[in-house]
Order: sequence, then structure tokens, then C-alpha cells
Amino acid sequence: MSVTIKTVETKAELKAFIKFPLALYKDCPYYVPNIFMDEMSTLDMSKNPMGKYCKTRKFLAYKDGKVAGRVIAIINEIANRDWNHSEVRFGWIDFIDDLEVSKALIEAVIAFGKENGMTQISGPLGFTDFDSEGCVVEGFDDISSFALKFNYPYYGKHFEALGLVKANDWLELRIFVPETVPDKVVRASKMLRERYGLNVRKINKREIYKEDYGHKVFDLINRTYSQLYDFTVLPPEVIDGYIKMYLGLLDPKFITLVEDAEGKLVAVALTMPSIARAVQKGRGNMFPLGWWYLLKSMYFKYEEALELLMIAVEPEWRNKGVHALLFNEIIPNLQKGGFKYGESNAEMESNTSVQNIWNAYEKEFKRRRRVFTKEI
Repeated sequence: MSVTIKTVETKAELKAFIKFPLALYKDCPYYVPNIFMDEMSTLDMSKNPMGKYCKTRKFLAYKDGKVAGRVIAIINEIANRDWNHSEVRFGWIDFIDDLEVSKALIEAVIAFGKENGMTQISGPLGFTDFDSEGCVVEGFDDISSFALKFNYPYYGKHFEALGLVKANDWLELRIFVPETVPDKVVRASKMLRERYGLNVRKINKREIYKEDYGHKVFDLINRTYSQLYDFTVLPPEVIDGYIKMYLGLLDPKFITLVEDAEGKLVAVALTMPSIARAVQKGRGNMFPLGWWYLLKSMYFKYEEALELLMIAVEPEWRNKGVHALLFNEIIPNLQKGGFKYGESNAEMESNTSVQNIWNAYEKEFKRRRRVFTKEI
């Protein structure tokens, strides 16, 4: 039977869109679902603040009367303006191992792109860089982090068969917690304090909102990452939403800041205890017990891993070793929490300055993910 593509229009269809991966990955121990409530809000463009800056269309693929795949076509007007291209993105893409299905999904995205004057298709990408992006092409035998999604090995093969080629690769690393803070890190931290007057700052929930640290953090992220591949500089109202979504969720003791002598923010590390296995237990649902699994993993009984969500350093400080101050603070906290390792977020393979940060620690390669592209 041929594949049928249907545009998602109703709430019931959106629920089917979100729940499709639960069936596809039912027996996969490495897949970590998204939280259903969060997905409903993110994919409702009347609620997602990026709805103002993105044209989107969601598609479901049906074969033999059953959902066989899904995808979102995204035209990110900010990224297209800043990077001077006409790109339609594909995101939230999942499909059975059937080339007819994946072809129909990609063709639906291409058609949407052409309708809107686009000349290039790229993905997997989200509305912003805070959405999961990239297709796993290497490293299929390990559980995903919560922030970065797993996919079956056949995904990349399908994209290549459909004429898409590599646009960019990211690496994921596992960094093991040392028994002691490396001497090099301790010495560098002391030098940075004495020579430049830099200091570590910890904040609480009140300061995130009342003293505007939330905006300071995201403004720094915008400046730090603005030149990286296809980065979307976040507008103020999007930052407001992310402050509530991310900084409101994180335990402040896992937020580490560095300020200069005048109190200006120059570096930040956002981390969180892994909730991957907790979300697996609840299958992405908060009820009946999903909320308890999450609460326990985040605040009471930590899993082995800490997710290194984001490290941002002011560009003018990037080559002065400021990350040493961050890790001089973070490592003792990891030891106290009983964490065995940290899991990096996706790091561009060409970003050697980030890769070099981990040379002082025992580490291992975990996963490679790729964004594919082609002209349309």
C-alpha cells in the first residue's frame, strides 16, 4: 500500500504525532522520550514564542492504515536572515525502516519549502538550538541523554539515499569525574582570580528572576554561540520563555557563573543531574508516577551522569582559560553528589577550543550526530 501524507491540524493528530516514537522505540533501551506536556506546548506554535519567527507545518505519514512516520517543516526567519540563506528545516523526524515513508516525509518538507521560496533543505534541526538537532550516525549502543535524542542506524542511510549530504557534525563525549581537581585547573583558577579579579558566583531562584540573571545568562549565550553553524540568536520574548522553561527547572546549585571585578557576567555553566532513566520509566508522562521519578532524579537520588547542558564564555575571555574557574567549582560538587561522569552536549567537531577543554580529564567518545542538507 502506498504512503499517505497528512497535515497535522487537530489536537488528536498532534497527540498522535508526539506519541509515535513511543511505539517506534518501544523495545529500544537507548531511546529517551520527550516529556509529553512539554512537547504539546513546544509544538503548539500559538504557545511557542518562536511561532512569531517560524513558518511551520507538521506531517504524519500513514502506511497500511497506521502512522509510519512524522516530521515538522520549519522556516526559521531569524536564521535565514542572519545566515543569508533560504533554508527549510526538517525536525522531529521519525519513521519506520521504509524508504517509501522517509521519501514521502522529506518530499512534503521540500514542497512546503518551495511554496515559501526556499532553495535548501537541512536537518534534523529545531526551531532553535535549544531543541534536539542532528541525526545520530555513530554510537548506537548507549542510552541517550535527555537533551539529545537517539535514532536508529537506518535514519542516516535513508537521508543519504534521498540525496542529502553532510552539512555539519557534532560530537558527544563522556567525561569521567576525577578523584581530585587537576592541579592545572587549580593553578589556573588561582591565577584568574589574582590577575583578572574573576570570581565564581552562585545564584538562587530569586536572583534568576529578581536580579535579571536569567536574561544575563541568555544574552551571554547569544554572544557566545552567534557564529556557530546555523545558530538562532534568541529574541527577548523567546528568552523569557526559556528562562521559565530551563532556568526555572534547574536546581541553582548546578548553575555556575563567573563574573569580573565589576560584576559583569563573563562565563556560565548550566548542568543538571541526568533524568534520562527517570523519563524512560514514566514513558514521557508526568502521571501517575512520572513526576516522582523526575523529582527523585533531579533532587534526591542522582543517576550516574550529569548532563553538561551549556558552557558559554564571553568571546573576549575565550582564550584565557576561564573554564578552569567553572570546573574548579563543579568537580567537587560532582564528587559530593556521587556522579561518575558528565555527558557533554553536542559539540561541533570543528570547534577545537571546546574539544581542548576536556584534555585535562579522562574521557571517551560517545556519539556522533549529523545535519544533512541539499539544494531543492
